[in-house]
Amino acid sequence: MTSRILPLIGLLALAACSREGRIGQGGIFVERSACPQLAIPAGTGDITLFDPADSTAATAIDVSAAITNLRANCYEDAENVTSVATFDVLAQRRDAGPARQVVLPVFNVSMQGGETVASKKVGRIVLNFEAGSIRTASNGQATIRVNRGAATIPEEARRELTRRRRPGDVDAAVDPLTIPSVREAVKNATFEHLVGFQLTPEQLRYNVTR
Repeated sequence: MTSRILPLIGLLALAACSREGRIGQGGIFVERSACPQLAIPAGTGDITLFDPADSTAATAIDVSAAITNLRANCYEDAENVTSVATFDVLAQRRDAGPARQVVLPVFNVSMQGGETVASKKVGRIVLNFEAGSIRTASNGQATIRVNRGAATIPEEARRELTRRRRPGDVDAAVDPLTIPSVREAVKNATFEHLVGFQLTPEQLRYNVTR
């Protein structure tokens, strides 16, 4: 499965990697990566198909599959940050019968600020069970591209985040992220790359209640 998303979103790195975590004059240096965080949302990393379809009994499980080995590769240029997720899907079927193909839907999402879907595409994973085999595996890839300039943290918020604070200043011990406008600016410039199975409401309910 190869999906491509082209949202007009961007991220900003705030400090040099070589200074990450160092306590220096004026505060602690912290790096914001330009790459989206890659994750599988809770409850969407596996899928179960039943036969008969209206049963959720253990004896009715027809095919089960899980996403594993999720890996992130990030590439940057002057305009874009491209996140390429690769992953494996391991599957098992109940009966070692004749050769069989199963196609499963997988979503590829760019999430902004932890709550807004900036863009989404649904692709598919094809599983091919050989005759007499109950197990198989496949692999997939999902890509999102982020435009740097579309979500650059405003200059005023950047100045507040990187402003040198000296001992004795009234706000020397105040976290700038407690300032609503700064917190909102950072939130809007934070993105995630999410991959998982596109589940029906019944399938999601089964995953979170079993």
